[in-house]
Amino acid sequence: MSKKRFASVWDAIEETPAQAENMKLRSALIIALKDHIARTGLSQSEAAKLLGVTQPRISDLMRGKIQLFGLDTLVNMIGAAGLHVEMRISDAPDQKAT
Repeated sequence: MSKKRFASVWDAIEETPAQAENMKLRSALIIALKDHIARTGLSQSEAAKLLGVTQPRISDLMRGKIQLFGLDTLVNMIGAAGLHVEMRISDAPDQKAT
């Protein structure tokens, strides 16, 4: 019995490649925000003011509740934090022309 290997956990658990890509982006943005908050030593209340959200939203972010955050919201929070997002698009490994 051979095991299928996945490049990401999202590829393994999401139903479609599109959903997996969305989750990969959201998780990367959440990790960046969590790292920024930790690195700058902000309290959840201070982070909420900086990012223009409520403290309970920061609590959700810090606990990794990814399903509660859309890409637009996360990009807006990244910008409010003074961070910059760069994006690179390429063919999916299994869809490249041979």
